[in-house]
Amino acid sequence: MDNITEKQNPKSKNINILSTSEILKIINREDHLIANEVKKILPKIELLIIDIVKRLQKQGKLYYIGCGTSGRLGVLDASECPPTFSTENNLVQGIIAGGDKALKFSVENAEDSIEDGKNIVTKKKINKYDVLIGISASGTAQYVHGALSMAHKLGSCTALICCNKYHAEDYIDHILPVIVGPEIIAGSTRMKAGTATKMILNMISTTSMIRLNKVYDNLMVDLQVTNNKLLKRGIDIVVKLTGTNFNEAKKYLKSAKGSVKIAVIMKIKHLNYDNAEIMLNNNEGDLNKILKNS
Repeated sequence: MDNITEKQNPKSKNINILSTSEILKIINREDHLIANEVKKILPKIELLIIDIVKRLQKQGKLYYIGCGTSGRLGVLDASECPPTFSTENNLVQGIIAGGDKALKFSVENAEDSIEDGKNIVTKKKINKYDVLIGISASGTAQYVHGALSMAHKLGSCTALICCNKYHAEDYIDHILPVIVGPEIIAGSTRMKAGTATKMILNMISTTSMIRLNKVYDNLMVDLQVTNNKLLKRGIDIVVKLTGTNFNEAKKYLKSAKGSVKIAVIMKIKHLNYDNAEIMLNNNEGDLNKILKNS
């Protein structure tokens, strides 16, 4: 396989002797290419998301797995789902070769073991209801491929995000190749490849959660009220959706135990907490379905 991510970029030759301004312009010009390359694989991302939503609706889980920067980006995206969409902590999980230590420090040879990749899938009890997305800029990380092959054997839906032209293995259901070209610093895939990966992960998690009724209009109605900023955001959403004032919205949100959706239903449908919760559950968390009948 032609390893594009390891090639030297002719556009950044002699970058070490350029001015700071010239370096920044080169990096910026290269970054401009990324969104367009992601755009080219939107149909592939869509098909993956359809499979993800189907599995999550059947109580499955979504896993990201990667090494180095790729692994850290997966862990980051997974860790943002509970506060943003009020998901259970284990619904979306990030796995990085070398474990938590590798989030801060380089762990030597962590990406080279196929067996370690297989073992983590077994340890996590990943099964036929789950989705495992491998992330590897080069597409060749053995740890990732070990995990994907084992997950496929166990019946999981599998995918690979990479920045090389990659021919599908029979154990990978979805290949998402985003070809952003050689890095400004040869092989430094924390740069363009990392940015492309972050964009794709944003799309995957956000769109999946929208399809799972975690968003109303473009509002974060399933946020977790875990700090003052999110409390105010939650109150503001209740105000916007119910037309009540700030103080009353705050009281409803408190009565709803911090659930924006339940607070809105309590106010608009004139229900207590228990009955509002029942209505929400009966409508699969779809606030749109409830409010359009108001």
